[in-house]
Amino acid sequence: MDIKTVNDVHSEGDIQGTMRLSGSGPSGRPPPFEYVAAAVLDDRGTVLRWTGTAKDLTGFTAEEVCDRPIQELVADLPDELHNAREMPASGHVRLWHRSGDTIDATFRISPVEGSAEFLVLAAPTHHVTNRDQGAALLRALSSQDRITIALHDTDLSTVRTNATPGTLDGRPVDPGTRLCDVLCAEDAENLEAVLRQVLVTGVPVVRRNLQVSWRHDPARQHALSLSAFRLEDSRRRPTGVAALYIDSADDLRARRHLDLAREVAEQVGGSLDVVRTAQDLADVLVPAFGDLAAVDLAHSVFDGEEPSKQLGGGDMDNAALAPATAVWPAGIKRGDPVPPLPDHPLLRSFRHGETVVFGRDDFIAMVSDPQLVEYLVPKDAHSVMVAPLHARGLTLGAISAWRCGRSDPFTEDEADLMAQIASRGALAIDNARRYTREHRAAMALQQRLLPPATTDTPAAETAGVYLPAGDGAEIRGDWYDAIALPSLRLALVAGDVIGHGILASATMGRLRAAIQTLADLELEPDEVLARIADLVQRLVAEAPPDHHDVVGATCLYAVYDPVTRRCAMASAGHLPPVLVRPDGTAEVVKVSPGPPLAIGSLPYETTVIDLEPGSVLAFCTNGLIEGSDRDIDQGLQCLTDALAASCRPDRALDETGRALLANLADQAPRDDAALLLARTRAVPAGDTAHWEIPADPAAVSEARAWTTRQLTRWGLDDLVFTTELIVSELVTNAIRYGRPPAELRLIRHDVLVCEVTDSSPTQPRLRRAATTDEGGRGLFLIAQLGARWGCRHGQSRKTIWSEQLIECPG
Repeated sequence: MDIKTVNDVHSEGDIQGTMRLSGSGPSGRPPPFEYVAAAVLDDRGTVLRWTGTAKDLTGFTAEEVCDRPIQELVADLPDELHNAREMPASGHVRLWHRSGDTIDATFRISPVEGSAEFLVLAAPTHHVTNRDQGAALLRALSSQDRITIALHDTDLSTVRTNATPGTLDGRPVDPGTRLCDVLCAEDAENLEAVLRQVLVTGVPVVRRNLQVSWRHDPARQHALSLSAFRLEDSRRRPTGVAALYIDSADDLRARRHLDLAREVAEQVGGSLDVVRTAQDLADVLVPAFGDLAAVDLAHSVFDGEEPSKQLGGGDMDNAALAPATAVWPAGIKRGDPVPPLPDHPLLRSFRHGETVVFGRDDFIAMVSDPQLVEYLVPKDAHSVMVAPLHARGLTLGAISAWRCGRSDPFTEDEADLMAQIASRGALAIDNARRYTREHRAAMALQQRLLPPATTDTPAAETAGVYLPAGDGAEIRGDWYDAIALPSLRLALVAGDVIGHGILASATMGRLRAAIQTLADLELEPDEVLARIADLVQRLVAEAPPDHHDVVGATCLYAVYDPVTRRCAMASAGHLPPVLVRPDGTAEVVKVSPGPPLAIGSLPYETTVIDLEPGSVLAFCTNGLIEGSDRDIDQGLQCLTDALAASCRPDRALDETGRALLANLADQAPRDDAALLLARTRAVPAGDTAHWEIPADPAAVSEARAWTTRQLTRWGLDDLVFTTELIVSELVTNAIRYGRPPAELRLIRHDVLVCEVTDSSPTQPRLRRAATTDEGGRGLFLIAQLGARWGCRHGQSRKTIWSEQLIECPG
């Protein structure tokens, strides 16, 4: 039979024989050479013996091949090769298969020592190529320093590994080693659970990050990336697990650096307080970057000012320590001064903006002073990194991080990360510094523009308290005022400017000055607000277009008269006052509110209420009563209840005001809060006298006589002469130029007030009369005799008044 033309298929017995020969051995593992065919040739190339694997490869049985030349099985054997001795020792050929197809095979021929026979080994070329490539891949992986390969059997014992004493824990890994012999018990147990799951399910694990500790050094952790795959035989039965352990310390460090940079961007700079920003910067470094961290800032930075150009030790105070529970050497606390350090090349590098790294010994050698070393170096610290906080051309201070105990020392490549963190932190601190400067300037302006905290006048005693906005909010121009008016009256004002910052404070100052000027004109409250509204409209017109909507204010203006015990008030969109009566009851005064000062030209309405002596009026701004948990109405009710509980006659008003501000305002209010308290007084009836003026020129002499008698009763004989002259001029003008009814009123306090009221709206005018004029000297004479004089208008009436000082006896 010609072997080359055989096309018969395998019989059932042949198939069973093939399965038997290629099956698993007693151990359940595949034969090590299941794809290698073997045959023995004589020196002429005749087949002497034929193995079962050769039959599996070609399909020919031993009976069909033995005693026949091997050339009949080779499809591309050159004709000149006539015997085995002439064949190459190895190579690639195409073998005939019993089916008539050809097989690409790789062969190797070796002479059998002591005989004329040759052993031929052959295998499918693709299997040989796969094994060669796999071996090459395994050798390449095994030669990598950062990759450890471990082959585990089904019991997870190590069969083979490229681990050397330098790649794991410094000890060799022998075949049969278990993970618990290398790793800490908990880490070994967790890792074996992962490998066992891969062995059972066949689902690989790819790049799982692990933190493990060697058994001989449990305190130190190592970062590994695990990839694990199940090993299978040709019948896809599990034979073990291949595990690749990649040292991921660099990757983990890079990720940590990115995470740290992100945390710095997210957590540092959210506050505009210098110390809070410094503490946020220190907190973000611990424990992500170091075990301890400190931020030191120049003295002037805390106050919002620029630091000196040559910043060094002795010029700084500690601004932040982290962690807050850490025990620093010598009991260092936040706010302590930083001692000066001796000159050193590394410190000079620091002053030039470079980040410097010290080992413990180097740092101690640089400091050289044992007491200073004890003060500065934390216990168990082995390295420190210091970076300047440099922003906008200014060195604001320094940030230092320490590593202690078993932590890895700082490396030079971490200095770049520290420099980036310090740069971002310095910008945040400088923003807080500049805000502090602006805030303090606005605060100073606001405080200088506010009136004295307390006043004491015949009409009332007053106490004002002011709380600026906090937690990064700017000054918003809230104000209060107590203005003494003629005839012992008192004007009370509370206002709230739209906008914030220096502009709001400046607007507040302009409005307060305008109101004081209008108050001196003794206009009615509604008229004062109307004129102030006109002023605000002019301010809006003068402002840049993009500031038109931030110029304006609300205002409450009230005038209390201690003689009549009446208070007239008007509101321009402002909160109504709260009245506390002498019996302790409190209520919100019903005031008809007009529009805020920047809106429209609607008229304002004056509300008049009667007040008992000892009553307290409370004027406030929104910042006191509004909060995250209450609206305006709820806030007013809270203020009313608090006033009723705390506003007692035996308690000082300023103490009451501070207590109210502390209890009602938020801890870090987003808006200014102002509160003005006024406890009213009354002029006793015996200190006033009233006389109606008849419309008769003869009434002038009667007025003088009445005045003389009244002053004599009051013991003011020394003022009789001047008062008679003043009364004569005022009454004469009322009869000659005014309209009845008219009246004369005298008020005694620390001044003597003479008032003449008539129904004429004509405004008197002071002028200097010529020598030939017969009149026009009355008001000039009044101005010369009294301390001051003036005129106020009411509804369809006017009052001309004059004041004279009463000298105290002795």
